[in-house]
Amino acid sequence: MLFSTKEDLVYHMQGAASVNNGLIHLENDDRLRGQCLDSLVHNAVLNPNPELKALSRFAIKSLARQLKIVPASIQGLYEARGAGKNKGYTVPAINIRGLTYETCRAIFRTAQACNSGAFIFEIAKSEIGYTHQRPHEYASVVLAAAIREKYQGPVFIQGDHFQVNAQKYHENPNKEINGLKCLIEEALLAGFYNIDIDTSTLVTLEPEDVKEQQRLNFEVGVELTKFIRDLEPEGVTVSVGGEIGEVGKENSNENELRAYMDNFNENLAKANPNYKTISKISIQTGTEHGGVPLADGSVADVQLDFETLENLSRIAREDYHLAGAVQHGASTLPAEMFHKFPELETAEIHLATNFQNMIYDSAHFPQDLKQEIYEYLRKQFAEEKKPNWTDEQFIYKTRKKGFGNPYKERFWNLPEDIKTKIGDELEEKFHFLFDKLNAKNTDPYVKESVTLTAPEPKLDDELKFA
Repeated sequence: MLFSTKEDLVYHMQGAASVNNGLIHLENDDRLRGQCLDSLVHNAVLNPNPELKALSRFAIKSLARQLKIVPASIQGLYEARGAGKNKGYTVPAINIRGLTYETCRAIFRTAQACNSGAFIFEIAKSEIGYTHQRPHEYASVVLAAAIREKYQGPVFIQGDHFQVNAQKYHENPNKEINGLKCLIEEALLAGFYNIDIDTSTLVTLEPEDVKEQQRLNFEVGVELTKFIRDLEPEGVTVSVGGEIGEVGKENSNENELRAYMDNFNENLAKANPNYKTISKISIQTGTEHGGVPLADGSVADVQLDFETLENLSRIAREDYHLAGAVQHGASTLPAEMFHKFPELETAEIHLATNFQNMIYDSAHFPQDLKQEIYEYLRKQFAEEKKPNWTDEQFIYKTRKKGFGNPYKERFWNLPEDIKTKIGDELEEKFHFLFDKLNAKNTDPYVKESVTLTAPEPKLDDELKFA
């Protein structure tokens, strides 16, 4: 149900939580879990009234805090990793484009079964756009899923590929950077205490000197990192990621890594010697976001450069004390590859498209809705179809945009049994990934290194971005 008034919301929480002097007070967590919480989530996402949407989000975040569910930075864990205090696992960072509540619940169930504390919920700047999930909404849904599955502890929510558009930057640098700063500020207020800055789009291979190739990358990266450090809440050190190779382009190498890191650290120290540097570095090893679809819609095999991944991850740890290298564009890789990432001490792996594919391709997903979405995509995004693409290739590359408007509400309002069955399928996949990435039993590492010092949620912040 969608609330019509504030009184509706308060009445709906009766017996589970109360409102007193503008604050939400937990009364019965068992009563909260179930229809009460599910309705709060629906209103946090779909209520057309901005005030009621904001109040629903505020309620979720306040109740999560009282249940010891806290948005957190993974910085402490990554610093420990860079110091050699733990090793042998890869942190899964999972982008969620649709069925967000059910997918997050499946992840929390998996984590609890695996005693895992090191896993990340993330959404990229581009995904925020085409799935119509702004940071405050996304964070609310993630935290609600944690409440629903009785999870406790730090929750790592990450802005992935907060990326500079190279063409727009060269046309108007200030406008492009200011737009990204606005997104960063919004994300920080929402509880995104992990942000991957992607200025690798500004790398140019024209100069012979590798420092000059990376110059805009590290200079703009420092500017954005400084902006984050100046805004991060007291007691929180945001985990900032850097990137030296744009995914889908040329593979990265040691000279690029050193040119970027040496100059990034030097410039950041000049800005303020007390600023923390980045915690990890994303590199290119041969993958492409979403994989490369073949004419029949299947995904082409990838020649992933494991030697580069291992070498650059080692240098990042040993010479720069980062957690290591980050692998992007990995969810569609063959199953037999995943065990390699922890063996090579890959710090983090980003996983997205395969979960989207599983939702659309599930036997439980309504076929009539899928075909309706596909027809919409064929008409709405016809100009994106390349001349040599088959229809299958076009749909494969474009169907990620089906999760946003005008179909977002239809996804949320799918019958509960359908969402539950798809959630169970996703959970099985998450168990496989957590196992192969050796991401089990990382909860002790997190407890040793991660502090829970995030500020209390504020209704004004929710209202500002509702």
